[in-house]
Amino acid sequence: MKVVIVGSGYVGLVSGACFSALGHSVVCVDSNEQKINLLNSGGVPIFEPGLDELIKTNIEQNRLAFSTDLKTSLRGADFAFIAVGTPTRQGGSEADLTSVYAVASEIALSAEDGLVIVTKSTVPVGTGDAVEAIVRTSRPDLVFAAVSNPEFLKEGSAIDDFMNPDRVVVGCDVPWATEKMKMLYEPLRAADAPIIHTGRSAAEVIKYAANAFLAIKISFINEIADFCEAVSADVSEVANGIGHDKRIGRAFLNPGPGYGGSCFPKDSLALLATAQSHTVSLRVVESSIAANDARKRGIGRRVSSAFGHSVRGKTIAILGLTFKANTDDMREAPSLNIIAALQKMGARVRAYDPEGMEQARHYLQNVEYASDAYNCVEGADGIVIATEWKEFAALDFMRIAAIVSHPVIVDLRNILDVHKVETAGFELHRIGSPRRSETASIQAAPRLLRPKVNGQGEHSSAAHGSIRPVSNSLALQNRYPIKGLA
Repeated sequence: MKVVIVGSGYVGLVSGACFSALGHSVVCVDSNEQKINLLNSGGVPIFEPGLDELIKTNIEQNRLAFSTDLKTSLRGADFAFIAVGTPTRQGGSEADLTSVYAVASEIALSAEDGLVIVTKSTVPVGTGDAVEAIVRTSRPDLVFAAVSNPEFLKEGSAIDDFMNPDRVVVGCDVPWATEKMKMLYEPLRAADAPIIHTGRSAAEVIKYAANAFLAIKISFINEIADFCEAVSADVSEVANGIGHDKRIGRAFLNPGPGYGGSCFPKDSLALLATAQSHTVSLRVVESSIAANDARKRGIGRRVSSAFGHSVRGKTIAILGLTFKANTDDMREAPSLNIIAALQKMGARVRAYDPEGMEQARHYLQNVEYASDAYNCVEGADGIVIATEWKEFAALDFMRIAAIVSHPVIVDLRNILDVHKVETAGFELHRIGSPRRSETASIQAAPRLLRPKVNGQGEHSSAAHGSIRPVSNSLALQNRYPIKGLA
């Protein structure tokens, strides 16, 4: 089957490469001539593990091509996928659908009978109706169908997500188009991938609801992490304990500096804006957005507190810039908030990321970029792990201890081996975890102070749900202040 994908960004490139790997003939079309020239010359404009090799293989087997000419590409096409960006509208919260509608209009000019127009972009409910209306207004006699087929690709594992999906959602109300979609995805269905057929509106809601729910899980575990710090519990143990409940699941229960990237922030906002336009209140989604915004705003103060509440004149090494590992995507990355806050407080920032530094230059100013992690931390007054790249967990911390000015690490992703790092002489700060010295002082206490009951017993902070050592220890002074995230 011939598949045309309009938009050669993250979703379009991955989808195009994977559809060609399934045996279809694919043409990826983009108006950006420079991008198409790069792709035709063997380059790939984004980093995604395995994508460059997959593209190369399918180009060589004549199943994948790139073009700026949509009219020619649509000749004999079975499918036209819309895979352009839907950023948050400037000055608002709703998704900007300008590119989606422009592509629909352009497709209508060259479409042939039997074409299935598939929206792959993340769009609000009702967009499929609008796409259908645009095409039908332009070509009232055209035999076509408008389908919603949302993507569920995680950056860093997108190829596996496509080829081994949790589910494929096909939103279609036209029987002949539904059959064509079944043929398109037959190789995945034959490999036991769940293919879920829904109405078009339901498919559009599924995408937004899924992303909003995952964002809620992240905001929830971040707040539980703060609570764990206050009561001297370890959030990783809590996450494992609740994650074993099949109704909850362990995924997305890793605390950190807040969610970022190209999906969760904008999609949560767009869902909220769409709900408000239908006079529906989504208070849980709204609270999740507010909690995440507050966390990202306050994370710089949290980092500063680990370095004695003052970073003026200090050199802080930031390991990791992208919003997550295994991508070069800097959109809404928490590192941007961290670096901006540290710079505002007078710190000098040196940074290293395995893939994201070129992209980071478009977002950051007055940052010194290092050639590797060791070069980044040399002479630093403190280290911050801002992205969960595996190579950071595998660093030689004995070697690092010999070259830093002050052995303090703030692990905002909880990826470091506590014993290994502390054995090397570092003071380690983690999210949602009591400091070891504090835990030891609690365990060494001869008795727990008891709250008053009917006027009897001793009064202590335990009466208010918090067990803390009586002494004003250094460990307590160094604990992350929960108010820093408000």
